Amino acid sequence: MAKMTKSQMLGELANKTGLSKKDVGAVMDTLVALAYKEVKKSGEFVINGVGKLVKVKRKARTGRNPATGATIQIPAKTVVKFRVAKAAKEAVL
Repeated sequence: MAKMTKSQMLGELANKTGLSKKDVGAVMDTLVALAYKEVKKSGEFVINGVGKLVKVKRKARTGRNPATGATIQIPAKTVVKFRVAKAAKEAVL
């Protein structure tokens, strides 16, 4: 089973909403930009029923180079994680 492409997703949303593919694409692009802005500003962005993007700080840690086996220090950094909503888990599983 192949995954849905962006074009297929836009086409499906356009059919369901009655909007044009171009309008649906503009809404999706705006939603993505808003999500990035909100995660950067407040640390999280929630899409009810789907999940949320959360900004998380990772501590510095010791790692190992798999090629040489040498121990290396991995610095602390901030990453973005996606947490799936309970409703989405229940709908899929």
